[in-house]
Amino acid sequence: MPTCRPVLLIVAAADRDAQAYRRWCLQNIAAHYDVALICEKEPTWQRPWITDIEVADPADEEALLAAGRALRRRHTVAGVMTWTEWYLVPTARLARSLSLPTTPPSALRRCRDKAAARAAFARGQVPSAVCVSVSTEAEAREAAQRVGYPVVLKPASLAASMGVTRADTDDELPFAYRHAAQAASRRGVESPRVLVEEYLDGPEISVECVTHKGRTTAVAVTHKTVGMPPHFEELAHVVDANDPLLPRVGPAANAALEALGVTDSVSHVEMRLVDGRPRLIEVNARLAGDMIGHLVQSATGIDLARAAADIACGHTPDLTPTRNRTAAIRMIYPAHSGTLTTREIDTDFAHRADWLERVTFQREPGDRLVLPPDGDMFTARIGFVITTGTTTAEAQARATEGYRNLTIRVAPE
Repeated sequence: MPTCRPVLLIVAAADRDAQAYRRWCLQNIAAHYDVALICEKEPTWQRPWITDIEVADPADEEALLAAGRALRRRHTVAGVMTWTEWYLVPTARLARSLSLPTTPPSALRRCRDKAAARAAFARGQVPSAVCVSVSTEAEAREAAQRVGYPVVLKPASLAASMGVTRADTDDELPFAYRHAAQAASRRGVESPRVLVEEYLDGPEISVECVTHKGRTTAVAVTHKTVGMPPHFEELAHVVDANDPLLPRVGPAANAALEALGVTDSVSHVEMRLVDGRPRLIEVNARLAGDMIGHLVQSATGIDLARAAADIACGHTPDLTPTRNRTAAIRMIYPAHSGTLTTREIDTDFAHRADWLERVTFQREPGDRLVLPPDGDMFTARIGFVITTGTTTAEAQARATEGYRNLTIRVAPE
């Protein structure tokens, strides 16, 4: 039945993990907007929250434009958005073609190309890392010797730490280069080049930001735990509504977004604190993954998914905090690659622990799990545990306790 609510087009991937990590986004947005979805497959889990669908490959810009125009013929469309990293530029072009609000596609291309982003940071005097773009192992070795070990090698246009590897010596460089180059050669990746970057030694954080009509508000800080060296798998995150870092790192995130030309977006701005000072890693001009937006809402009450929808429709988002606590997530990884045979939580514990916000399994018994370097988060993760607390230490301790009450069994290969 038709409603009086605005219609929002969402361009999204239909990959296996979307239900686990993006369902909260769709639920929150559908509470305020009628959602028309464009994705490459017929929807399944999305059905309760969408009003219309066009099946098209968003990586095919002509197909995406045709799908958007078809939906516009059926609806009065108020905005277009995506939370999928690979579709940022095509979605912005679709919004432009429909005369709807968006960050300029040129700015999003800079966000997607990490070398271009580093150049923009340099022009804007935003502290980041020394970076050299290469296309051969010999060029990578020369760049690493010039930058100085340790270095980080990464694909120029990927996300989720895929292909990112640290090399501490000349002997470690060939593996790091091959790993990054293989990831950079994936279908649909805009640039096949590899970056050799200065290793930023310090705690890793992200700043979750909302930019509307060129004005940015830094909403929250996410503290990250990364591991599985020499790779950088993201293992855990925590968001504290009272984080004292926010006033200190917010200006650096704002400067990065301004340097890139981001005008209308919810953004996930990654940085490391080197000697206590922020140094930029990259800007993802979309809602953060790994349930970080949900952690922000759980800790502060600020709904970043709705904020992204509001911005896409040209509305000023409400960023008023209504909660004052901490939320943490712990990712569930196997100890080794193999076939998952058991994954469960102790039900008595789960019923007693009112601070255990959720346990989500994204893999089923019988699924094959592959850790880096042969796999990545999409092949290795089993699920996640989310907990809340009054402080960062309490929320993290509870996440660890929740993790200890899991039973995970993997038959080795």
